[in-house]
Amino acid sequence: MNDMDQKKRTPQVRFKGYTDTWEQRKVSDMFNVTRGYVLAATLTAENKTEEMTYPVYSSQTKDNGLMGYYKDYLYEDAITWTTDGANAGTVNYRDGKFYCTNVCGVLLSNKIMASKMVAEALNNVAKEYVSYVGNPKLMSNVMADIEILIPTSPLEQEKISKFFEQLDNLITLHQRKYDKLLNLKKAMLQKMFPQNGFLYPEIRFRGFTDAWEQRKLSEVATMHARIGWQNLRTSEFLDSGDYMLITGTDFDDGVINYSTCHFVERKRYEQDKHIQIKNGSILITKDGTLGKVAYVQGLSMPATLNAGVFNIEIKDGTEVDNKYLFQYLKAPFLMNYVDKKATGGTIKHLNQNILVDFPVLMPSKTEQEAIGEYFSQLDNLITLHQRKLEKLKNIKKSCLEKMFV
Repeated sequence: MNDMDQKKRTPQVRFKGYTDTWEQRKVSDMFNVTRGYVLAATLTAENKTEEMTYPVYSSQTKDNGLMGYYKDYLYEDAITWTTDGANAGTVNYRDGKFYCTNVCGVLLSNKIMASKMVAEALNNVAKEYVSYVGNPKLMSNVMADIEILIPTSPLEQEKISKFFEQLDNLITLHQRKYDKLLNLKKAMLQKMFPQNGFLYPEIRFRGFTDAWEQRKLSEVATMHARIGWQNLRTSEFLDSGDYMLITGTDFDDGVINYSTCHFVERKRYEQDKHIQIKNGSILITKDGTLGKVAYVQGLSMPATLNAGVFNIEIKDGTEVDNKYLFQYLKAPFLMNYVDKKATGGTIKHLNQNILVDFPVLMPSKTEQEAIGEYFSQLDNLITLHQRKLEKLKNIKKSCLEKMFV
């Protein structure tokens, strides 16, 4: 083997003490290839119980394919892959006893132990073999012919497996924390705002007992958008400049993603002072994906809006807290209201005449501030865990690129 071939069979990063070139192996030479069996979701339990002990894996991506739990198992310590559907070609190592449905192929140990390392090596390449003629598929005969490079040393395989198991456990831990925070926010939005015509929330901060007041959005705020004849053409979008342009596509889960924003000339910025944006501004999309809401923060330069976005300006800051109003508009109330206004049709534009009558429940300014700050801190915590999760996923992606060949 010449030096070039040796480099092609050696990963860029590996554990100390291992220098041998990796060997190419065919799946069918290492494993017996089979698949799971049909199992109705109604026969499974959502959570593990004394009777429903064994995890059931299917084609979904949530929880690494975990569909629920069942009283029997089919396999133990094996590799599965999704054979059909949007996730065809996704490969996982399954530790312990488990059941899997008919949309899962299974690799059972033959001449080599099934491991996390082999599963990751296959996952790196399996998507390339998926057939996208009609419903995406990666059938057993195709999987059997896939060839991958693996270490000749079982100890090196084991070290790589343990490394990725620990990394995946860390990712799963942060994913669960992130999901719990999202569920907490969803629950608190329902409990800290009055529901179904009531004027008292189920949960509120100590010291507040007064009934909330129902107001129209037009009574507490004004709505401004770029008027039609001032609409910007894409040819006017600049890649850099001193005046930022915010459009609906720059909204990112309640904030503005400034990295996707374009820029405009000064005259376009100065055209309408009512759509000159600052920190603390509340924005709502009125075209495209309707009703997305963003709270502007961290803005470091003058900014304006293109058509398709409302700027919601509070009339009296002594009566209305902007963080509270943002959270109220971002909660499901606004879109539920818009859906009712549709009356069986589809609203393609969120017109001002729809927004003006939107009912907003208002507690005292002090209670507004407490609620706004609570949800602001919760949003910051959610963002923190989201970033940690993204960082860990990027670390794994980089390791997969450098630790495999």
